[in-house]
Amino acid sequence: MCGIIGYIGKQNAIPILINGLKSLEYRGYDSAGIAFFRDSRIEVRRCAGKVRELESSIGRENLQSILGIGHTRWATHGRPSEENAHPHRAGGVVVVHNGIIENYMELKKGLKKEGHVFTSDTDTEVLCHLIDKYSQKGLGLENATREALKHVKGAYALGIIREDEPDKIVAVRKDSPLIVGLGDGEFFIASDIPAFLSYTRDVMILDNVEMAVITHNGVSIYDLNGNPLDKKITNITWSPAMAEKGGYRHFMLKEIYEQPRAIMDTIRGRFSLEDGEVNIEEFSMTMDELREIDKIFLVACGTSWHAALVGKYMLEDIARVSSEVDIASEFRYRNPIIPKGSLVVVITQSGETADTIAVQREVKRCGAKVLSICNVVGSTSARDADSVFYTHSGPEIGVASTKAFTTQLVAKSFFR
Repeated sequence: MCGIIGYIGKQNAIPILINGLKSLEYRGYDSAGIAFFRDSRIEVRRCAGKVRELESSIGRENLQSILGIGHTRWATHGRPSEENAHPHRAGGVVVVHNGIIENYMELKKGLKKEGHVFTSDTDTEVLCHLIDKYSQKGLGLENATREALKHVKGAYALGIIREDEPDKIVAVRKDSPLIVGLGDGEFFIASDIPAFLSYTRDVMILDNVEMAVITHNGVSIYDLNGNPLDKKITNITWSPAMAEKGGYRHFMLKEIYEQPRAIMDTIRGRFSLEDGEVNIEEFSMTMDELREIDKIFLVACGTSWHAALVGKYMLEDIARVSSEVDIASEFRYRNPIIPKGSLVVVITQSGETADTIAVQREVKRCGAKVLSICNVVGSTSARDADSVFYTHSGPEIGVASTKAFTTQLVAKSFFR
């Protein structure tokens, strides 16, 4: 869903971080940023938009550093903006994060009561404050991180630095990929191999709930209880193009195999296995409004239209609500009858499909409620809808939709 790069060594980290982020652009993103040590202080530079804009904004300065972390963000919590871009900071702790923190709202409320001040809408910033909280109790960075993660539910790949430990990067993963690159007197972390493939082909692949502590002297791997682990070093023989595809021949094949992870991210934090409760924080319709719905229009284009066809069967069979499916390009021209008590559900991976957005705006003028099922946080469809359900499937590069289609089906199951 996003890209992480980190570097510690003898070279200037700034161009390495920027080049690493460029190598991860294929993953899709809406903002970018880096953090690095300069004169014993951590500096953070971020921007909404492309890596080239970040590079341009810092290009006029002669920045030098031998340690830093960087990130390209695909929004999950909070719109694309400089404030929501990574890296995030709390006190002396700076974090980049891939994944979704399920209980971040609960953690955020507790931290606010303790006096912590938040500056973004992201779930990631909670991690910064938690680690900073335990850092202030005298714990080293790795132990403060372990204590913080005891309170966290969800998925994460983390790169963490702290101002009073200027020779260390801590990396941790759970249900999100993270790898360590081993160079000649230099070390890397990344979410994917292309980020450092031009510097080294020797890697350690972190397994679930493992932590890497990286200094100029080397790499140590631990479990989250602090027990040391032996890790195999793997030599990568892929070409850079193959590395971008995770070893698969095509992006589409890679995305087919990403479906289990995408489905987990769609469900994550929204359904409790303990009590069966469903929590959809971005869905703003009340139960009373939902009870008044007696007809649903499902409108989409392309593969999303096929997801709508399946959704019709699900809604009528289980929810027993009359449902109708239309292609957006036809629906907007046929002067449809939309009775009072109708809900129009628009389905769009990008949130920017022109015909689908035109339908949204037309039916809203007619007084209908609109629910958008889409993948891109802050997209036009999400902003214009009365309610939104984000699928969180991550960017899809393959032309024929796979994981986006599957997660759209999962999304509709929440409204049965």
